[in-house]
Amino acid sequence: MTDPVLFTQGLCKSFGALRVTNNLDLRIEAGARHALIGPNGAGKSTLVNLLTGVLKPSSGRVWLNGEDITRLPAAERVWKGLSRTFQVSTIFPRLTAFEAVVLAVCRRERLLRNPSRLLSGCKPQAEEAWDFLGRFGLTGVADRQMGELAYGQQRLTEIVLALAARPKVLLLDEPAAGVPAQDSEALFSAIENLPRDVAVLFIEHDMELVFRFAEKITVLVAGESFREGVPAEIASDPDVRRVYLGDEDDE
Repeated sequence: MTDPVLFTQGLCKSFGALRVTNNLDLRIEAGARHALIGPNGAGKSTLVNLLTGVLKPSSGRVWLNGEDITRLPAAERVWKGLSRTFQVSTIFPRLTAFEAVVLAVCRRERLLRNPSRLLSGCKPQAEEAWDFLGRFGLTGVADRQMGELAYGQQRLTEIVLALAARPKVLLLDEPAAGVPAQDSEALFSAIENLPRDVAVLFIEHDMELVFRFAEKITVLVAGESFREGVPAEIASDPDVRRVYLGDEDDE
């Protein structure tokens, strides 16, 4: 078994007397396509916030590329190779899609001392940004303000912004949430074709996306790993069907 690119050991998070994450061991291999599912309140978003440094654990450790990052702030984790998107779209509404991606590339290279001159002084970064947009079919809307884009295009652009950091691990928090059906295929295709040198951990309630995309699934219940396996194992597990997927025999 290869060394994981991201893993946790005994990860716990409590808010007062409420334990939201309980002694969680999670292992994400390099290049993985790993889904995290579970009922509402299972602690999925809390786990992502612990992995990315938005929250500090009550106990336990987080490791990235063999380095203990448990106490690193969120921005430092991005530099180390951990990027994310959010459950609710977070965009720069007055920037064009192109400007936003150029800024993301320049931020990665720490070239933000004079943002007002970025587009005129960062030609290689602008070319890289244009290439990113092209790979996701967004060059046709590159000059539109992000606040004017269709919601599915906003979600795609968020993924591009996360990839512009050249992460080793990409965390997608409900990427299909709120995306209209007519736009979902483009989003699904983009996720399916993410570069294989990036491990992807995603939270998703859309089981079509989970079973289409995931190679391994972890079922989280009450902050604990309830089951883990390949999609066929998870889909056929009677206990998983009972607590989350729904048993057809239930009234």
